[in-house]
Amino acid sequence: MRILSGMSGKLRWGILGTGNIARQFTAGLNANRRGVATAVGSRGKHSAEAFAKTYGLSRAHGSYDDLIKDSGIDAIYVSLPNSLHAEWTIRALSAGKHVLCEKPLAMNAAEAEQMFDAAAGAGKILMEAFMYRTHPQTLVVMKAVRSGAIGQLRLIRTSFCFRVRKIEGNVRFVRELGGGGLMDVGCYCINFARLFAGAEPNAVHATAIFHQSGVDELAAGTLVFPGGILSTFACGMCAQADNTAYLCGTDGYIEIPVPWKPVAGSSKFILTGGIPPRMDNPQPGGPPKRDVRIVDFAGDLYGIEADNFAGMVLDGNPPAMSREDSLGNMRVLDEMRRQIGLAFE
Repeated sequence: MRILSGMSGKLRWGILGTGNIARQFTAGLNANRRGVATAVGSRGKHSAEAFAKTYGLSRAHGSYDDLIKDSGIDAIYVSLPNSLHAEWTIRALSAGKHVLCEKPLAMNAAEAEQMFDAAAGAGKILMEAFMYRTHPQTLVVMKAVRSGAIGQLRLIRTSFCFRVRKIEGNVRFVRELGGGGLMDVGCYCINFARLFAGAEPNAVHATAIFHQSGVDELAAGTLVFPGGILSTFACGMCAQADNTAYLCGTDGYIEIPVPWKPVAGSSKFILTGGIPPRMDNPQPGGPPKRDVRIVDFAGDLYGIEADNFAGMVLDGNPPAMSREDSLGNMRVLDEMRRQIGLAFE
């Protein structure tokens, strides 16, 4: 699918929302090659104007509706709370805009289905914004695993945790808005496991500790995949962790120190092997070599994501996150929320 943006082949973006993730995406968008941040929409004119001034946008709209009706933009980036993703994505698609919607795509799989149906009906592109999926580091690690660098993949271990110090007013702690650690960062761990397993899990298990606000503040899960692949993860908003990813195979393992938000100039992964627990019989030759592989790139994480999306719209490239991929992730989240007893209705 191609569009005529009227800007020398560049996609003209409208930013829906002015929160932290919107700021990160727009900063990256200003550093990308194939798009330009053009307009922003907020619930109030003042916040929209302040955002536009900070990031050099030409237009500021004091309502979400005014932004999606702006004829001078081609694509909308939806950065609103989870509970608003479906409504405003569908409205933007109906207004003739392509949509890149923040993760998790929706409150549940049923909503996600409606969103993709709306995209198909409007003849527009909808993609879920898992920015790590388009990053060169992820692509290089995937190539290494598929090449047999660690033998047969058997175990995937990830963590994504942080501690929120200011809870009041934080949407992550509001159940009605789709809050909770699973929805906010556990979705990354689930997505990563499904990506590298190359399949949907045939068994899912989850457990959680709840905050007094009614959302999970700490959760752990396991996914069992066809072919004998097991994945474990921990996620949360009340604890600190290493936030690494490990892909463990029969002949070695890959360690990714920063899997979720790789930093330009220091992106890397380590290919190595385990040390058998032979306390009285040291391994001949010492511990396995740690083969540190640098992924050289200069682009901004969100700028790379925006360029990838522009390639879909302008060149007809395949999506980094397909409809079935997003629906698969939402189904796992739905089941895990069912198991821990977190309902949004």
